[in-house]
Amino acid sequence: MSQEETTQVAAEETNEAAAPEANPTETTSPLVAVEELAAARKEAQEFKEGWLRERADFNNYKKRMENTMKDMRENAAIEALLTLLPIIDDFERAMANVPDEMTDHPWMSGVGGIHRKFQKILEDKGVVVIDPVGELFDPTRHEAVAMADSDEVESGHVVETLQKGYARAERVLRPAIVKVAN
Repeated sequence: MSQEETTQVAAEETNEAAAPEANPTETTSPLVAVEELAAARKEAQEFKEGWLRERADFNNYKKRMENTMKDMRENAAIEALLTLLPIIDDFERAMANVPDEMTDHPWMSGVGGIHRKFQKILEDKGVVVIDPVGELFDPTRHEAVAMADSDEVESGHVVETLQKGYARAERVLRPAIVKVAN
């Protein structure tokens, strides 16, 4: 081989080595491209389903947290009301035992006004009084501390309320303390 031929063969080999590889899509058969497309669509569908599940989970979490916050506010309101009940009881006992000479005193009018404000707060918050005299004893709403003979009410009915109870939206805040007929 002559030097020119050797140079030409070396140049051809260099060109072949430097030539870019053929485009894989040009050499890939249409069947392989369809399979790749199907795989990509399947993967996209899986991502979409996962995203939708996560979105639903987040919405459920959000609703759960809203309900938890609502319950916490409700419980805080009830706790505040429960702290007022002994004060209201004291006002009622005081108002029931006012001496006759103090009944028309302006100071008593002021105390009575404070008592009415407490009652208004309970009313505004949906709290109702449980004063079950004459009603059938209900252990879910009443607490029996004594039994008494009575000609006025039937056996198993409340004879006397010793301490009023309070309820709010069918939830007993404090049961009424009562005497029950034998």
